[in-house]
Amino acid sequence: MDERTADAFVEAVRDVAKAEIMPRFRALSPGDVETKTGPEDLVTIADTAAEAALTRRLAEILPGASVVGEEAVEEDPSILDHLTRPEPCIVIDPIDGTWNFAHGLAVFGVIVAVREAGKTVMGLLYDPVCDDWMIARAGQGAHFARGDGSRAPIKTRAPREPGMETGYLPLGMFDGRRKEALAPLMPAFSRVQSLRCSLYEYRMLAAGHVDWLIAAQSKPWDHLAGQLIVEEAGGAWGTLAGGPYDPTNRDQVLLAACASTRLDSLRDTLTDVLA
Repeated sequence: MDERTADAFVEAVRDVAKAEIMPRFRALSPGDVETKTGPEDLVTIADTAAEAALTRRLAEILPGASVVGEEAVEEDPSILDHLTRPEPCIVIDPIDGTWNFAHGLAVFGVIVAVREAGKTVMGLLYDPVCDDWMIARAGQGAHFARGDGSRAPIKTRAPREPGMETGYLPLGMFDGRRKEALAPLMPAFSRVQSLRCSLYEYRMLAAGHVDWLIAAQSKPWDHLAGQLIVEEAGGAWGTLAGGPYDPTNRDQVLLAACASTRLDSLRDTLTDVLA
């Protein structure tokens, strides 16, 4: 993906967020919010409207690309098959952090990734509240940009001792057995938390503010863009099992860390605990 196309994606996302997301922030009525798999798994009218608008706009920018949107997959899981095909594929999370959005917390955003021949070639993590974003193209580094046109490279932090580390671990997303196994690990670190928003957890890791993150689920719209941005910022990502990440399998445990050495040691620790 070239820079001009990536810039067009950014402008489309900004436009859609301004039209479909921000007018509804802290202005939802009860009928604008529904549940999916459970009471904590929400979808709002802003999610569906933004995904529909993004699907139209981004497909116009990249003709011939298929689109995999979170809400579309809820209706038709076979759409995930596009991720395994050679033609370009646009992956959209219209509002990552919907629970936060629906409850008035300004920790949410739009995630867009582009895949070609089974590899992520562009990732975008956009915050519509602050109108800023992180973006990466494969092999071109990762950058933080603002609506005023400023832009700066970003880099993950150097590895530290575990007792100094901050990490993201959504303990409540794991099943009971794994939850009991993971909880005793927490005192070994300086701080362990969850933002309920993959977009911002990846942004914090890529910018060098935290050391690692663990994800209990592997939904592609939550992770593909952030994985590329972390990698281009000097970090590393992978699966708990150590094998390749299959984005059509939403039940893998994913890891990302500030450096490949920390990713390996984190995987070792978790494998021993969760075996």
